[in-house]
Amino acid sequence: MSLLSLLGISTAHAATTAAAPEQGGFLSVLPMLIIFIAVFYFLLIRPQSKRAKEQRQLLDSLTVGDEVLTTGGIIGRVTKLRDSYIVLVIGKDIEMTFQKGAVASILPKGTMESI
Repeated sequence: MSLLSLLGISTAHAATTAAAPEQGGFLSVLPMLIIFIAVFYFLLIRPQSKRAKEQRQLLDSLTVGDEVLTTGGIIGRVTKLRDSYIVLVIGKDIEMTFQKGAVASILPKGTMESI
C-alpha cells in the first residue's frame, strides 16, 4: 500500500496534477515587471538625478563673496574660486581650501556676522 492510496489520492490523479504545464508564462509576469520598474524609477532614480542636477547648479553659481556652508558644517566666505577647489575665509586671517563638492548650500548675505 502506497502513501498516496492511504491519503485517498489515486495514482492517475497524482500523475496528471504533477505534470500539468504552467499557464500564462512570461506574459502573466510582464505587467508586474513593468510596474516594478516604473516604481523603482520614480522612487529612486529620478529624485537622485534631480538632487545631483540641483547640486551642479549650486556649484556653478558660486561667486567670490558668497557665504557658504560646507558638508562638514563650516561656514565661510568664498575668496578664491578655482576649477575644482575654493578658498574660504572662516575667521580673521584664517583661510581654508575645500573641494567644490564640499559646499552644501549658499547662505544669505550677512550670516557670518550674525554668528
